[in-house]
Amino acid sequence: MEIRFVEPVPQSEGMYYATNNPYQVNGPKGFTEFKVLDGTAKLFVRIDFPGVSNDSVKILLDPSQKAVFVSGEAPQEMVYDASLREFGTATGLLCDCCRITDVESVLGDGVLRLILSKETIDFRVGSSCSARAYTSVRASSSLSRLIRGYDPEVAGGHPLAHLRGHGPQGHRGTGPLDPAFTGPDIVPNPLVQTGSTSAYESKQLSDGGIFLRIDMPGVPNDKFAVTVENGCVTVTGRAPAAMDDSSGREYRGNVAVVPRDYDSRRIEAFANEGVIRLIIHSI
Repeated sequence: MEIRFVEPVPQSEGMYYATNNPYQVNGPKGFTEFKVLDGTAKLFVRIDFPGVSNDSVKILLDPSQKAVFVSGEAPQEMVYDASLREFGTATGLLCDCCRITDVESVLGDGVLRLILSKETIDFRVGSSCSARAYTSVRASSSLSRLIRGYDPEVAGGHPLAHLRGHGPQGHRGTGPLDPAFTGPDIVPNPLVQTGSTSAYESKQLSDGGIFLRIDMPGVPNDKFAVTVENGCVTVTGRAPAAMDDSSGREYRGNVAVVPRDYDSRRIEAFANEGVIRLIIHSI
C-alpha cells in the first residue's frame, strides 16, 4: 500500500495558531522575536534558522553600528531533500541616537539568539528614541544582495533606511503575540534566500513510502516523538525556552496515513538542528 502524506490543516476554526509554521500549537509566534531586557540597555532577538549549524553562521555588524546582518546554510542532509537552504536577514536600530556596541550570539537546535548591547550617542532625543521600537527586518531582494555581497563602502546611508517609515514591514516579526501571525494561510519563510520557503516538504518514494522534512525550530534531538495510531502518523516536538525566550514552543501534526496494522518500526526518524526528517516505508 502506498503511504499518503497529509497536508497540514488549520488547528481550530479555520485558523493556524501561527502562520509561520503549520505545526506550531503554542508559544511565541513569528519567524523572529524581539524584546528589550529589563533593567539593561540590551536587546534580545530570536531568529529561526532551521537546519543551520554553527559552522555556517555568519554575523556582520554594519560599520554604522546600526544593523547586524546574519546568514547561515542548512545543508542537504539527505538525498531526498529537495536542496540546501540558505537563510539571511538583518536586525538593528532604526534611530539615529544609539548604536550597537556588542553582539553576543548562540545557535542551537535551529534557532539563532542574539544579545545586542547598545549605547546612546545623541542625548538630545531623550525618551522618544525609536530604538525602543527596535525591529527585526524581513528578508527582501535588496536585503538578499546586502547579505550575499555586502560592501559598506558603497551601501551608503542608514542600513535599514527602507524601514525608517515604521510601516508594516518594520513592525511585523517582532511581536510574538501579534494577531497578524494567526490566520488561515501559512506564509512563505521570508528569511530563506535559496531553497524551499516552506516549513515542510514531502516526496513519494519508489517503494510506495514517503520522505518528510518538517521544520520544528528549537526542538532538541531528544524532544520529538513519532506515533502511529489508527492508521495515522503523528509527529510532536517540544522546544524548551532558552536564554530570554518569552516561553517554550510546542509542535504537533498528523503527517501521514498508513494501514491500520502498520508497524511503527518501519519509520526511520532523524532530527538535526530543529528539523525532523522521516522515511515512512511502505509495507
